[in-house]
Amino acid sequence: MAQTQGRIICAGLGPGDPDLISVRSDRVIRSGRHIAYFRKAGRQGQARRIVEGMLAPGAVEHAMEYPVTTEIPFDSPDYNRALAEFYDDWAARLHRLVAAGEEVVVLCEGDPFFYGSFMHLYVRLKDLVPVEVIPGIPGMVGCWNATGVPITWGDDILTVLMGTLPEAELVRHMAGSEALAIMKTGRNLPRVRRALAAAGRLQDAWLIERGTMPGQRVAKLADVDAEDCPYFAIVLVHGHGRRPVVGAEE
Repeated sequence: MAQTQGRIICAGLGPGDPDLISVRSDRVIRSGRHIAYFRKAGRQGQARRIVEGMLAPGAVEHAMEYPVTTEIPFDSPDYNRALAEFYDDWAARLHRLVAAGEEVVVLCEGDPFFYGSFMHLYVRLKDLVPVEVIPGIPGMVGCWNATGVPITWGDDILTVLMGTLPEAELVRHMAGSEALAIMKTGRNLPRVRRALAAAGRLQDAWLIERGTMPGQRVAKLADVDAEDCPYFAIVLVHGHGRRPVVGAEE
């Protein structure tokens, strides 16, 4: 009997609510024999939590545990070295499974090609084995829908920022865009708050924690305690651009 060709399928899970997983990802996850996902050591992992109750009986789980998360600075050579070795190791493990004819489903929150950890495996494996990527709704999309306010209007410029940027860079970008989505807040939230204040945008900023998930919180950032720095959170500033005036006479 000919050996079945293996492959890797990365299933984008969307912003966190299982109901927002695409039909295609849902189908692949439920039928998967090998399910791989990233997580912090000792934790269930956000991706695994989203698919709770969806895995087929007997599915083999591969928990890819980060060697570091926030223990050392992200721009440290040791941090980069540890993560490079981690991705090299898991790329090799998944490669072996595929070479044996197995199909491996890798779970990824949000969209895999939008700041997703899977990208680091993708660049290592895409020229070696068949890799398919199923898009997902980015987490920030779920968050701005949670506010009940459109994020952009007309000609608004939307800028996506990382809270890890230097404060001066944050201020510069914040002052030059109408709408903002700021990721990787957590312990960087005090810096983000100061930058928003310096750019004159703090009063318009919202903090969305666990958007679309149980325990979701939507609050004006200016009203949130300065010491409150949730990990699964994003900061948004909505645009107010060009639009037809409501109720305008012809």
